[in-house]
Amino acid sequence: MDGWGAVLRAFRDGTLDEAGALERLKTLSFEDLGFAKVDHHRALRQGFPEVIFCPGKAAEHITAIAEKLLKAGGPGLLATRADEAAYEAVRRAAPDAIYQTIARLVEVRRAAPAPLPGTVGIVSAGSADIPVAEEAALVAEALGCRTDRIYDVGVAGLHRLLAQLERLSAASVLIVAAGMEGALPSVVGGLVDCPVIAVPTSVGYGASFGGLSALLGMLSSCAAGVGVMNIDNGFGAAMLATKILRGK
Repeated sequence: MDGWGAVLRAFRDGTLDEAGALERLKTLSFEDLGFAKVDHHRALRQGFPEVIFCPGKAAEHITAIAEKLLKAGGPGLLATRADEAAYEAVRRAAPDAIYQTIARLVEVRRAAPAPLPGTVGIVSAGSADIPVAEEAALVAEALGCRTDRIYDVGVAGLHRLLAQLERLSAASVLIVAAGMEGALPSVVGGLVDCPVIAVPTSVGYGASFGGLSALLGMLSSCAAGVGVMNIDNGFGAAMLATKILRGK
């Protein structure tokens, strides 16, 4: 989001007078809606705008937050963990919103993000882990990352992973989503020289405890250079990968 820059350019070009510029600048830090304080300053601080986390929010609140974020300008909007009701709530603010059903992600695309160097490899252990992997891939792409999806290469058939070694080695950073016992990030971490962001998923039978077994397995990894996100947090993995590429 480029709110501050847009105000300054409009004032410089004469399309916004001094009073109008001052009024806009009042809300560019954050905007208090009573039920939410919309952080318009986040893009300036962190390089990307606030993202709407949908669970637990009333539909009218999602609509209001989306309206304020879009009014501030910028390349678009992301809403994560969205169901159909959340999608319709965003659509009331942005009829051009796109619902990515597998990732449960709503996107509003108003401008192409500035491309970042390198490639984020998105790896899933099984096809059941793809929703989390897709959340990571789509968020990373919305922030300007080039991605390479490498899906269904879990340790139950290690030959599938080894067949992708060239692609894995070409990545600047890898996001690896795995459920069950969560072994895949350790295997990948032992094969490549780039950072590996492990994402445990809640996929698995009863003893996986909704992803806790995978989380603990990843935290106990013997492979160097593996960092671990929270269970099912593809969004957080994409944000971390983006910051790593920005550092380049």
